[in-house]
Amino acid sequence: MIAEKSEELPFWRTKKLDAMTDKEWESLCDGCAQCCRIRYRDDASGAVSETPVVCGLLDTSTCRCTHYEDRLRLVEDCIEITPENIGELTWLPDTCAYRLIAEGRDLYDWHPLVAGNRQEMDKLGISVKGKVLSERDVHPEDLEVQLVKWIK
Repeated sequence: MIAEKSEELPFWRTKKLDAMTDKEWESLCDGCAQCCRIRYRDDASGAVSETPVVCGLLDTSTCRCTHYEDRLRLVEDCIEITPENIGELTWLPDTCAYRLIAEGRDLYDWHPLVAGNRQEMDKLGISVKGKVLSERDVHPEDLEVQLVKWIK
């Protein structure tokens, strides 16, 4: 009898978010930088609206935070995504790996952990690359104008 070679399932299919190592957790991020977009919450309705403006720490050409380790200290309203708060972050895109895993779904074929590279994601336009402005380039009083322009 010949034993069949079993394929080991990837960690995101076998582990809950709160059981992942720091390395596994960080690798789930596809680098889309959707979470770095500046948003407004309507106090009356609770609705969240996105702007085409991203945090000033984001390198818009690479979609990477220039001060990732210090971001929570440097940016007052930066939100750390954790296993504990993922269910409350309903504004995260449907493509967000943290959201997908928390909801019991699998990663998309274009995700860097599945595809083995970021090119598939970039080809599909999943990231904010080429679609956003840095808040460094927008006057604070013009942020709401950017929101209006974006929704039109």
